[in-house]
Amino acid sequence: MDRSYAVFGLGEFGRSVCHELMELGADVLAVDRNEAQTTAIADDVTMAVAIDCLNEMAYEKLGLNNMDGVVVSMSGNLGASIMAIMAAKDAGVPLVIAKASDDTQRTIFQKVGANRVVIPERDGAVRAARNLLAKNFLDYIELSDKISIVEINVKREWLNQRLADLNLRSRYGLNVIAVRRDGELLTDIGPDATFIMGDTILVVTDKQDLGLERGK
Repeated sequence: MDRSYAVFGLGEFGRSVCHELMELGADVLAVDRNEAQTTAIADDVTMAVAIDCLNEMAYEKLGLNNMDGVVVSMSGNLGASIMAIMAAKDAGVPLVIAKASDDTQRTIFQKVGANRVVIPERDGAVRAARNLLAKNFLDYIELSDKISIVEINVKREWLNQRLADLNLRSRYGLNVIAVRRDGELLTDIGPDATFIMGDTILVVTDKQDLGLERGK
């Protein structure tokens, strides 16, 4: 896979994200201010580092500019969460997912640059991890151990062609259930439907067809 991710905060949620990412074949940097937490997970991740997340200089040694994504899981420490989000964005990390404890934190984290904010009771660590790995996906919803709903951008070569002619089901294992166009979700999708620039599609598919089944 050759993708690298950093997880800040090694509480239950952060540890779950680390383990999920490792199982899916990613390189994981686990970060926490508590050295006991980093020591406990060191054998299960690529690297574990203890730093003070409120110290701006501490981020310089982490190499965040090489990361494909970052998860900030320190909602119990608002200042540290904000600092980590800003450090990741300043380093050019393309996808930063932050854990929030409520809607107020969600708003704050979005304002300081988080691309996505999850509230664990609603979203879950597994979904956060898979959202990171599926970087071409706009959203990922796990329906079962095998089946998922994924929102993806329409490929350029699919534009202005009939859905029936594209044959996405047999070619890619994608079953189109809706099209999102100009912010509106269109669910009346027949074989003569066509895609235009800017469309995204919601598909039901097997994880095996996405390369996201465990062990891949």
